[in-house]
Amino acid sequence: MKAGAGLVSALALFLLMGAVFTQRVRPKKPTRRPATTRKPSVPKPAAPAQPEPVEPTDFPPPILGPPSMYPDCPRECLCSPSYPNSLNCENRNIRVIPVIPFRTHYLYLQNNYISEVTAEAFSNATEVRWINLANNRIHQINKQVFEKIPELLYLYAQGNQLKEVPSGLPASLEQLRLGRNRISKIPAGSFNKMGNLTLLDLYNNQLSDNDLGRNTFRDLASLMQLNLARNNLKKMPAGVPTGLIQLFLDRNNIDDIPKDYFKDFTKLAFVRLNRNQLSDKGVPKAVFNVSTLLDLQLSHNQLASVPLFSSHLEHLHLNHNSIESINGTLICPFSLQEDLSDLSLVPKLRYLRLDGNHLSPPIPLDVIMCFRHLRSIVL
Repeated sequence: MKAGAGLVSALALFLLMGAVFTQRVRPKKPTRRPATTRKPSVPKPAAPAQPEPVEPTDFPPPILGPPSMYPDCPRECLCSPSYPNSLNCENRNIRVIPVIPFRTHYLYLQNNYISEVTAEAFSNATEVRWINLANNRIHQINKQVFEKIPELLYLYAQGNQLKEVPSGLPASLEQLRLGRNRISKIPAGSFNKMGNLTLLDLYNNQLSDNDLGRNTFRDLASLMQLNLARNNLKKMPAGVPTGLIQLFLDRNNIDDIPKDYFKDFTKLAFVRLNRNQLSDKGVPKAVFNVSTLLDLQLSHNQLASVPLFSSHLEHLHLNHNSIESINGTLICPFSLQEDLSDLSLVPKLRYLRLDGNHLSPPIPLDVIMCFRHLRSIVL
């Protein structure tokens, strides 16, 4: 019996150990995800190119000001109680000029997007004396505008797109600034009866000799300053009023000055002919010997010698020419042999610019002896 019981116990132990071995945890094999099949990428159709903004959609919206104590003040403008006669509409992104109040004397409309000036805005603005329209996109100023403002004194319209001088300008006008436009035409009679005009600025336009007739400036008896710089002139303008004080002709293509061109000028003090095509051949030796002349600018030309000038000249610009020598005896307005104890008779030249030529220091002694008031020489 005991032997049978031992055999049963041994058999039970053997079965128990087999069960333990069968329950040992086997390491799991890494599971692989099935490879995903990528769909071929289909290029998306390109979005249509956006066209460049076309006017007037490229304009920023007008800037509206706060409510004003003046009921007639346009929202696009500012009306200051300190200056009740001024209407400030500059830098407001305005495209159309608002209705101008009757009390307005000074009208500021510069730096906007105005393309045309029409009479409707000026129906009640008969007291306007000063208009600034600079730096807009104006291509036309209607003639009827000036019928509404017959007492206008100052018109500033530089930096626009005008192709000709506006018609119907009032006779009261004293200053007219039309620089930096595209003006290639001055209609006949544009300046008729404008005897009060003192300043005419046509700088940086497209005027040629054919656009300036002999009678273009005939009626401008009070003109003091004429600016025709940066145009397409090859000749000196004809018919310039002889009472002129300042004549600016820089950056043209002028290569010849008539011998007696300045003979009848009685007040001419400033002449600028920088950056033209002037040479000794086209400049008569004594053409600038004008007693009233104070400042003469002839830089960036082709001069080979120093032209004669009056003893009253104070500033002479001859830089960037082709001058190789300077003879004080030849250009001195008086003889170096004379005894000028009275300094009031000594030439008044104070500033002389000669750099950019073919000159080397020192300055010749006869130049120093003649021009005793010289304070600055640029060589």
